[in-house]
Amino acid sequence: MLEVRRLRLLRELALRGTLARVAEALHQSPSSVSQQLTQLEREVGVPLLFKSGRGVRLTPQAEILVEHTEAMLARLERAESDVAASLERPSGSVRVAVFQSAALALLPAALTWLDAEHPDLRVTVVQREPETALAETWARDFDLVVAEEYPHHAAPRHPGLDRLPLTTDTLWLAISPDAAEHRRIERIEDAAHVPWVMEPVGAASRHWAEQACRRAGFEPDVRFETADLQAHLRLVQSGHAVALLPDILWKGLPAPARLCPLPDDPQRSIFTSARLSAASSPGIASCRRALAYAAESPR
Repeated sequence: MLEVRRLRLLRELALRGTLARVAEALHQSPSSVSQQLTQLEREVGVPLLFKSGRGVRLTPQAEILVEHTEAMLARLERAESDVAASLERPSGSVRVAVFQSAALALLPAALTWLDAEHPDLRVTVVQREPETALAETWARDFDLVVAEEYPHHAAPRHPGLDRLPLTTDTLWLAISPDAAEHRRIERIEDAAHVPWVMEPVGAASRHWAEQACRRAGFEPDVRFETADLQAHLRLVQSGHAVALLPDILWKGLPAPARLCPLPDDPQRSIFTSARLSAASSPGIASCRRALAYAAESPR
């Protein structure tokens, strides 16, 4: 009988690419990972890895084992979900990944709801950018991810992950109500000659924002880059930049900046994803209900 833990190491290597990354993800030493994979080769009776440059690659036989391991882990996860569903109330742990603006707007109310409704459930939360979090949830680093999708910019799809809509929020051109050079701005075209703040290059929001400016006929003068949307808002309020911001940032509160509508009234979609093999677990289902409650709450 093949050892499940060693098969999981092989799957992790297929996902993460290097022994060092596998060791880091599973909190083991690279030498320990290497030794266990060597033992797995002895158990299977055929080579599973071969050297490729400074790293290793999987043999065709290893790829077959990885495919079966995926199915086996999914079946075990479904078994855990079925056992959890047989209990009177949700318990155990749920690992959640969420991006910043959703964390600020939704987490406090969602966690308050969970504390009241399911006090035995332990929820841990890590801030992650959606593209990274979706991949990490597929790899079993997280159980649930709150992710976003900008207009005409589809979020990555991973096999074995579901997707449930959570909410939408409108995107606005945010400008200072006090800065002299901002007072004449009424449309995005009027912001062609003022400084901008945007998220770092590579983020879906950055690409969408640049495209919005280009469709308006100009290349934005991006003076400031940060993934922190609270920093965006402060730079806007102080008159140092303009930005394209989602209104979830001020959920339930008066807008902290002057907002100009954008062409076609674009909206960002916010959704949750979990592995299909775990989505029915009471803990994940409860977290989704809590997030839905928070999204519908006025504050």
